[in-house]
This record gives sequence, C-alpha cells and structure tokens, in this order.
Amino acid sequence: MSDPSLNDQPLIAHLIELRDRLIRILVVILIFFIGFIAFANDLYAYLAEPLQSLLPEGASMIATQVASPFLAPFKLALYLSVYCGAPMILYQLWGFIAPGLYANEKKIAGPLLISSIFLFYAGMAFAYFVVFPLVFGFFTTVGPTGVTVMTDIDAYLSFVLKLFLAFGLAFEIPVATMLLIKAGIASPESLKEKRPYVFIGCFVVGMLVTPPDMISQTLLAVPMWLLFEAGLIGARFLGSKKTEDVDGGESEPTDSQAVALIDNEASDQDNDSSDDIDEFDLYAPVKADDDDSPIIEELDKPEPLDTDGTDVGPPKPSQS
Repeated sequence: MSDPSLNDQPLIAHLIELRDRLIRILVVILIFFIGFIAFANDLYAYLAEPLQSLLPEGASMIATQVASPFLAPFKLALYLSVYCGAPMILYQLWGFIAPGLYANEKKIAGPLLISSIFLFYAGMAFAYFVVFPLVFGFFTTVGPTGVTVMTDIDAYLSFVLKLFLAFGLAFEIPVATMLLIKAGIASPESLKEKRPYVFIGCFVVGMLVTPPDMISQTLLAVPMWLLFEAGLIGARFLGSKKTEDVDGGESEPTDSQAVALIDNEASDQDNDSSDDIDEFDLYAPVKADDDDSPIIEELDKPEPLDTDGTDVGPPKPSQS
C-alpha cells in the first residue's frame, strides 16, 4: 500500500522535498562537469575518432565559427555530465514518487529502473562502436570527385548527440513494452497482432531520426524491432495486471466469477428499478399512508342525494 503519512503532508512539504532533490541533481551534474571540463579537448578528440580515422589524407575537421573551438568541447562536457549523472537523476526522481506507490509496484519499478539505465547506455555504446564507423565510412566514400570532407566540429557534435539520444531511447523499447502490458493498456496477444505495423513503424522512426541513408536507418530499425520482441518475451515472466482483493492481496478473477458478478449487478439494478417509482408517472400506484386513511375514507363516501331523489345541484341537508 502507499505510505499513509504521504496524505498528511501539505503541498509545501512536497515542494520542499522536490527542491532538495533538484539541488542534489544539480550538484551531481556540477561535480561531473568540473571533472570533465579539464579533459574536454581529449574527450572531443575521442568522440571524433570514428570520423577522423576515415577522413582522406590531409583532411581534418574545421571550425567555421570563432567560438566553436571552445564551445564544442564545453557542450560535450556538459552533455556527458548529464548522461553520466542519469543514475543519480533517476534515483532522486524515484525517491520522490516511491512513497505514493504500492508494494507490488515498487518491486517492479526497481528492476525496470535499473534496466532502463543499462539499456540507455547500451544504446549509446552501440551507436559509437557499430553505427558511427559504418555511417561515416559510407559518407566519406560516396562524395563527388574533387570534394574534400572537412566537417565542422560544432555540426559533428550536434550530429553525434542526436544519434546518441535516438539509439539510447530506442533501446528503452523493452521497458516500455513491459510497462504497457503490466499496466493493462495492452496485452501480449494484441501486440503480437500488431507486429507488422510495429515493424514498419521502426523503419519510419529510423528514417525520421537518422541521416537520410539506408545504412543508419536499418541499423536503428532492426534493433528496435528485436528489442520489441525482447519486450514481449520479458512480459511473459512479468505477468499482466492483477486485481486487488478487499484484504489487500492480489488475485485474478476467473471467467465464472466475472459472469456471476455481472449477473448480480444486473439483478441488483432490476430490484432497484422495481422499487423506485417515477414521480412524474400519472399511472403509478400510490401507497396510502396510515395517517391519511381517515381522510381517504371520508372522500370515498358517496354524496347524499336531494330530497326528490336526484343528484342535481349541491347536496341538501335532509329535513328532520
């Protein structure tokens, strides 16, 4: 169950806790940034190695703007600080939302959180060691004759950071698939039926987030599809969403129990509708109240006739 003390905390207490956790995140990023800024040029040289090794003899990277030699390594150090501080960032976010989760949700969220960090780093490593050599080798060999490849360092940094983010998020597909199944939004059977659409969607996403060539598009689409299949396999061990009992335990209703529950609800609705009387129904029977019975009996008495035996005009009292 969720933490009962969470409901007793005012809004200002939650805001203070959120502020403290954001400060911790900023401190961690700052510590990483101070450590990386001293080796920013070396880090950029290592990042540019996949392209530098494939450039023609005598060619090199260039800086087309005055501040690019300083800003490009500076931005690289900042982005690396955020990427390396991702575990601490997710841990602080987890600490903020964990008190509002149930015990079974905490058991699932912990492994998914760790696996999401690992998969994001795996996607970045796949992009650097597999995708970059193939993509840059393709780009440096298909150019027209007489054109020397001399890439701007700022443009190269933006390009590789875009691919890092694309492959890092693409490798999160197994986690997203298992969360959809566990939350009850989708089932393994429905996702299997949509497998052809998922396969085509992977190539569409690869076309949109990668450079306009078939190599990088395929290198992103095929792993995305394989990771989707891995998510379906992992969902079998994770299980689907279960309903909670009154006692707080977890159980999954059977078909007979579900049918009986629907029949009971229908019978209850029929009983309620039979007892209720519409106040605007003119033909509805009116129940007589015990206090109103003398009045009703008096109104039901026949009116006295006139002296001549007719019932014309108002009743006349009999003469003694």
